[in-house]
Amino acid sequence: MNFTVPDICDEYLSQIQVLEPVFRSYGGRLKFRGEIITIKCFEDNSLVKETLATEGAGKVMVVDGGGSIRCALLGDILGAMAEKNGWEGLLINGCVRDVEFLKSIDIGVSALNCYPLKSKKRNEGQLNIPVRFAGVDFVPGQYLYADENGIIVAGEQLDV
Repeated sequence: MNFTVPDICDEYLSQIQVLEPVFRSYGGRLKFRGEIITIKCFEDNSLVKETLATEGAGKVMVVDGGGSIRCALLGDILGAMAEKNGWEGLLINGCVRDVEFLKSIDIGVSALNCYPLKSKKRNEGQLNIPVRFAGVDFVPGQYLYADENGIIVAGEQLDV
């Protein structure tokens, strides 16, 4: 991947949204991009697990966990599942756990923080609906680009 988020900002500023700098990188990939798949859930990662079990090549899962810091929505088991099924990365408006293992898994993972407690399993959540956090609207089918400089969203795939 030859892109950098600052270069994308310089060239495509009128076509992108830039996320507020509130996320930390936890995955083995510091740079990732892909078509957005959204999940809205609150302290329940059932739909995250179900969706990560599907083919994810070229896709980034954007999880709106409501900004909760009371449980983790992703850990080492789901991270390994994401890698196995070809997901490019995850952006989580919430927490992750098992961070010592996530950094050895070849996917991008950006989240608000880490927290050791797992989420509930109530089979709740919504798939592929518009969500908003970090000052950005995320719509399924848009494209996310992330590196060590930040994260941006574009309405379509950019020529980078």
